[in-house]
Amino acid sequence: MASFLRGKQAGMQNDLSANIIPGSFVPDDRARYGINSQISCIAYDPVQSLLAIGTNESKFGSGRIYVFGQSRVQKFLIPSRSASFADIQFCANRLVSLDTKNEVTLWNLDTGKRIAAFRAPGIVSCMVTDPMLDWCFVGTQTGEIFAYDLDRERMSPFRLPNFWAEKDPKTRAVALVSMQLHPRDIGKLLIAYTHGVVIYSFKQNTPNKFFEYQVPPGAPGGSCVMVESTRRPKVTHALWHPTGTFILTAHDDGSLVFWDSKDGRVVMARTLYENNIHQPVPNPGSSTPKHPYVRIAWCCKQNPEDSGLLIAGGQKLNEPTNGLTFIDLGVTPNYATSSWQILSDYTKGKHQNTLETPPGVGIANFFLIPRSSPHFAGAQDPIAVMTLLSSGEILTLSFPSGYPISPTNQLHPSVSFVHPFATKFAVTALDRGRWLGMVENRNQGEPLLKGGAEAQRPRRRFEGRTIIQVAHADSTVRIWDVGHGDEIENPSQLQVDVARALDRYEDVEITAMTMAPTTGEFAVGTNKGEVVIFRWDGNQYYGKPQDQKIETNPGGITNISARSEPSLKIGLMPHSLYEMMQGPISAIKTSDAGFLAAGSENGFISIIDLRGPSVMFQASMTDFIKQEKRSSFLKRSSTIPVNKEWPAVIEFGVMTLDEDKYSSICCFVGTNMGKVITFKLLPSGGGYNATLAGVAHCSDRVVSICPIVADTGKPALATGHTVAGLREGKHVNGLLVVVTQTEARIFKPATAKGASKSFDDYLCDAAAVTEFELHGMALVGVFGDRTARAFSLPGLKELGSYPLPMIDGSRVGSSVVTEDGDVFCWTGPSEIAILQVWGTGLELENTADTLINPELEVPPRPTISNVQWISGTQYVSPTDLDLLIGGPDRPPSKRMMNASAAMERDARAGPSSGYDGVAAGASSAEGWGQYLTRQLNERTEKLNIMNDSVDSAADASQKWADDVGKFVSQQKRKMLLGSITSKFT
Repeated sequence: MASFLRGKQAGMQNDLSANIIPGSFVPDDRARYGINSQISCIAYDPVQSLLAIGTNESKFGSGRIYVFGQSRVQKFLIPSRSASFADIQFCANRLVSLDTKNEVTLWNLDTGKRIAAFRAPGIVSCMVTDPMLDWCFVGTQTGEIFAYDLDRERMSPFRLPNFWAEKDPKTRAVALVSMQLHPRDIGKLLIAYTHGVVIYSFKQNTPNKFFEYQVPPGAPGGSCVMVESTRRPKVTHALWHPTGTFILTAHDDGSLVFWDSKDGRVVMARTLYENNIHQPVPNPGSSTPKHPYVRIAWCCKQNPEDSGLLIAGGQKLNEPTNGLTFIDLGVTPNYATSSWQILSDYTKGKHQNTLETPPGVGIANFFLIPRSSPHFAGAQDPIAVMTLLSSGEILTLSFPSGYPISPTNQLHPSVSFVHPFATKFAVTALDRGRWLGMVENRNQGEPLLKGGAEAQRPRRRFEGRTIIQVAHADSTVRIWDVGHGDEIENPSQLQVDVARALDRYEDVEITAMTMAPTTGEFAVGTNKGEVVIFRWDGNQYYGKPQDQKIETNPGGITNISARSEPSLKIGLMPHSLYEMMQGPISAIKTSDAGFLAAGSENGFISIIDLRGPSVMFQASMTDFIKQEKRSSFLKRSSTIPVNKEWPAVIEFGVMTLDEDKYSSICCFVGTNMGKVITFKLLPSGGGYNATLAGVAHCSDRVVSICPIVADTGKPALATGHTVAGLREGKHVNGLLVVVTQTEARIFKPATAKGASKSFDDYLCDAAAVTEFELHGMALVGVFGDRTARAFSLPGLKELGSYPLPMIDGSRVGSSVVTEDGDVFCWTGPSEIAILQVWGTGLELENTADTLINPELEVPPRPTISNVQWISGTQYVSPTDLDLLIGGPDRPPSKRMMNASAAMERDARAGPSSGYDGVAAGASSAEGWGQYLTRQLNERTEKLNIMNDSVDSAADASQKWADDVGKFVSQQKRKMLLGSITSKFT
């Protein structure tokens, strides 16, 4: 009966929700965009061209790993228990992760599932993998090192003790700092302890070299503290030169020490500012405190001899600029022919520059993006560097120039939510044809991510595309299609730079956004009361930067097309600037009919005719407030104080108002005090005129205004087609569905009461009239108790409710409900969830995207040179290392089996010589273990023979030198005796 009465009160004869059966309101958790928590680590695979991001555990959920490829390719990896990730590394088409609970996990990137995991025997300090090895080396705080077999998925018996503690048992608290495999000789491991550095040889199973940095008395060192005594600064980082010629150690006093890796001598000790700080000077003076080193990478070009250092930290505390320091060292001098002075000068560097980052924000870490090679510790020929700021944001810079790289059409949209942080979003159902034509043409470098392939998805389900506009902290807005779980025909992103359009780069906060559903016109409101209008167009100033100084025009509209980005050829161009200047813009709305309305927090409303553009109407909210006056028996009047009122929601529609006998374009303005103000937009001369049609009163802040057609419930929006029908005298019998925080009301504007329903136990934060395809229409709202509810039309009977536990309770008010039944809500500081309310209760599923291309092979690992081999360096291959670490009883790995299969194929192909035939026959008769053992023994014998040959050659050379010396001495003696005897004859 209540539903029947509400229908009569609202003037709606049909039950628009009659075919929606109970149980239909079960939302599907369809997608996530963004990063769920603070980023802790990043990894990049240059072979597959994939990016992985790990996060920390927080109140918003467990830590996760996101893996992104080209365009919209992604997968997320969720641990079996809540944890924060400390490190992630790609290793031969697999991903290895280390969490803060000391668990190392191996992930399958094809399925997104966990393959295996093990708990390290201690607190893990660092983890080392190599794309050519099946081993994961784990170093604990106590200094012990363990090896995990990634192929056999088990711990190996290999274990290394704390070598520094064994060398000097008197030292205390010797902790492991870092590890790194030799970039060319895989048989050497650089181990850094707090007290010094050790080079360990797998072949000899013993440490070869020990490096301990001591600052003598009188030397300034890195901090100029206690210069009268010998100091031993603690080691914080240690790394190889790309060719292994030098070793660099960083210390807690700010010192950078270059070592000769062969004889262990100090080549140079320096800071970012001074050289030779390890040498005593007469008056050391004082030093400015410096930031500790966060991370150091020894980068190299395609030629590994040409290298440089990229350093985070080490700068003075009072340094005006903030960022990464790059020291270009240039080409490495020939070690065998260079003097000690040349080697020392090389470490001073050719030049030094700073890759600047935002001021006032520290750098937590950085991660290089190599062009193609995963070797040299992932630092060969990098094209970009991703900087992780202490705020949790990401900043991508070109390398080595340091220019910021926009993530638009370079990285997955989810990454852009932290690049920098997203602050606000709006959603529009844009015409499909229009969206397919909106592909911007912008000067951009080569794509950073090229890997992966998207899974096949169903064909489009709707003609309208759900386009989201995301505002970021740097005043940029990125616009892209979130889809409906179907094929996204235009996956590209659009970008507008609001700060450039305003020619103001400080204190620019985007407070409101709107996009026209058919024309694609885009408008942005700011905290200073400006409205910027963008239109899709070509850039007449492409490649020709213009003078952006334009005279201010408070209250007027200015052409700002000269502020277009010079690198943007076709896209959303800044068109007009309306300087409303009445406080922050609180609401804004564009219409396909060519109108824009904006409201400000100071209580003003402006309507703009975009055909000019020109301001056709402006008024204050106080003009529509009727102050109630009460008279006492003493004939004295008192005025009830009125709270500040401003527009909260604006919508355009076409319908017949009250007693009118024609339909007209209407602008509906809902305020924070519950008023719904209706304006009629009527033709006047060559333009339009706005007049007040009436004011309706609701309970409190208006959340949503939905103009609908009374007979069908379809939106009665001011589209071009509907407005064109007004010239033919067509009538639109429309109603308004207005939702406030505490009630829903259906009425015929402008002043009718209509039907209403109160929300007694909860507050509504977002609502819209949605269509359940082939079933009917219903009102869907998101409420403050983190619940979504659906109500029938016109009866406003509750059809169902469903909890939304993923919503961030502090940001429920920023949720959005679309006409298609999609709910957009924040789940954390930088992640949104998308749910389809007319679903079947499906939980969030991982994507079916393919990440790994099996045809892409890891390039061979760089090896030692011929000169190094002749000089006595023993070559150790990955298969040799498998035997040295795993032992002879280790079952064959996939790498070994592939190598054996290749040898068998070569044997079947036929021998090319008698020796090859014998070797092939021998290899076919022996197993893989015997073959590898024989190869290792033969290589050792050859190396020993070479050593013997070199030794014998050295002995022969020495004997020849001795004989020459004896001969010269005899000749000198004879000459002397001859000269003496000649005087007596």
